[in-house]
Amino acid sequence: MGLSALALEDNPVFPTYPNRMATADVTAGLVLPQAAVALLGTGGAAATLLLIFMAVTSAMSAELIAVSSIFTYDIYQTYIKPDASGRRLIYMSHTSCVVYAVIMASFSTGLYYAGISMGYLYLMMGVIISGAVLPASLTLLWDRQSWAAATFSPPLALLCSLIAWLVTASKEGGSLSVTNTGANNPMLAGNVVALLAPCIFIPILSFAPGLRKPKYDWLSMKLIRKGDDSDMAAAAHLDLELVPGQSTQSDHEEQMEQHQLQRAAKIARYMTLFLTLALLVLWPFPMYGSGYIFSKKFFTGWVSVGILWLFCSSLCVGVYPLWEGRHTSSRTIKAIFLDITGKRKPIMHGRATIAETADVEDKIDEKKGVDTPPEVPVGGKM
Repeated sequence: MGLSALALEDNPVFPTYPNRMATADVTAGLVLPQAAVALLGTGGAAATLLLIFMAVTSAMSAELIAVSSIFTYDIYQTYIKPDASGRRLIYMSHTSCVVYAVIMASFSTGLYYAGISMGYLYLMMGVIISGAVLPASLTLLWDRQSWAAATFSPPLALLCSLIAWLVTASKEGGSLSVTNTGANNPMLAGNVVALLAPCIFIPILSFAPGLRKPKYDWLSMKLIRKGDDSDMAAAAHLDLELVPGQSTQSDHEEQMEQHQLQRAAKIARYMTLFLTLALLVLWPFPMYGSGYIFSKKFFTGWVSVGILWLFCSSLCVGVYPLWEGRHTSSRTIKAIFLDITGKRKPIMHGRATIAETADVEDKIDEKKGVDTPPEVPVGGKM
């Protein structure tokens, strides 16, 4: 859409014609709606509104889930109340969602009235959070990183990035205004320092005397436990052992799952390495070094590859999951229809009947290729 806006700015269909878009409009994120209106008219405006609404709501939903999970399980259950019941954990999760939503709504409103544009915010995000990129990645990829390096590298990198950002802005602009701090060089200095500062802090905090630890084997990850839902199950008269997916995995199933995860991890590593080298080194560096200027044919090919990439990404992200989950979606829609029409078999006291549970487990076992015992004893336990 950015390329479309550049191509259509001198066309009468563009909303700002004959003038170019103002810098303030560009930084406010209005390139997308302007280009959409030029291409599709009022339909483009409606499509843009729908797209932004979906993006904002899905992003906020993801943030709420992340914040509530971190607060509930990593802070509240771990350090404040380890024996918290499932009902209490759900209450704390809901409370954290409400508090976080109010804080973020107030904060974003304050940024708007302070004159902070979308472009400024995008660049400032790198200054603030880039210091966590390397520590977070090495937490999963390097068994020598200590807890001190993972814990203290991000805030130390943040401190260094803020100093680099504000000092550069003050030296170049003479004062710390929104315009000066949002300039390219100060933002570049802050982002680069934030990203690379952990390269110094992580080795120091990992190998310093008293902080060096033996290799981490990631076995503690398997000790992460679920919340205790027994109180809510008792109140709803549910037997958790009859709920599909609640049964404990056998050793064979766990080994198979680990084998599949290792295979997927190997594919992901090779694909990541290939795409990183291809998109960041092999493709752009020779073109930059040679000073090549795009011809019309080359630029057409460049745009065509970009459009093809978008279609392939849309198929992988939007269509393939629907196909992969078609059986689950079909069962869910069927169950909803049966509930609405009143044709679903009654479940006494909220407890799944033996026949229903066995039917679900039969379907799961057929899909896995596991033989199911011919009958289920009374009581629901094998």
